[in-house]
Amino acid sequence: MKSSPAVLDTHQSAPTQFVEANGIRFAYRRIGPSLGVPLVLLQHFRGNMDNWDPLVVDGLAYERPVILFDNRGISRSTGETPDNVAAMAEDAAAFIDALDEGTVDLLGFSIGGMVAQEILLKRPELVRNAILVGTGPRGSVDMFPPAVETAATRFPSDAESLLFLFFTPTATSQTAGKHYVERMMLRTEREPATSEQVIHAHLAAIREWANAPADSSALRRITQPVLVVNGSHDIMIPTANSYALSQQLPNAELIVYPDAGHGSLFQYAERFTGDVARFLAGDAAEARQRK
Repeated sequence: MKSSPAVLDTHQSAPTQFVEANGIRFAYRRIGPSLGVPLVLLQHFRGNMDNWDPLVVDGLAYERPVILFDNRGISRSTGETPDNVAAMAEDAAAFIDALDEGTVDLLGFSIGGMVAQEILLKRPELVRNAILVGTGPRGSVDMFPPAVETAATRFPSDAESLLFLFFTPTATSQTAGKHYVERMMLRTEREPATSEQVIHAHLAAIREWANAPADSSALRRITQPVLVVNGSHDIMIPTANSYALSQQLPNAELIVYPDAGHGSLFQYAERFTGDVARFLAGDAAEARQRK
């Protein structure tokens, strides 16, 4: 029987650490085993490290190190959050450089998926594989319609808005959403909530991303394996954008979970972590075959 790798910290126990890069003091946490290619998680609109689902994080960290961090201006990371994806990606790349891990895998959720795309284009040497969840390419359509923007920018945030934004109205999806909220709140040592400045900057960045001309030729330059994931009914960044993203990337796989919204990775936490493990293991197997 295969023995499980030694786990250093879980989502609940991992201490918040700090590293300086690009003039920023980044807050981050490292979860899971000490060896292996790290999986760096890029968070959603106005989210911080505490908004990740412990079931997802610990599932992803079963066989590999997982690194959570807060980008510039979020919670205890210093500076002011920029209002464009390119600058966010530059900061995130500086953080990855500061880790001195060499190549990493990236998981970008929502606006984090946009940041991941920029890193793949501008700093491809940093990334082995990418998982893009609930996101779309430049020029994505119908993002953040008025009802979504109202709920997404509510300050302070509340569980009702989160359930509306991340989950479908069905009883099954809403029940899964409530379980996610319960899990998310389990950690007692929490980071400060994101500020209104972060909310306005993220919204401006999303608007700029949507208004930019679509450029499929840029995405075709991304050669890394990419797993694109969404729910069947994403009202924040409509699922059609995930289809478009997967079609424009030359080495992409698409998974769409049924009766799920923007937070499909939390509704299907165990299935999602299994799909990511399969995806990353498949790339490792192919690499061994090429040697």
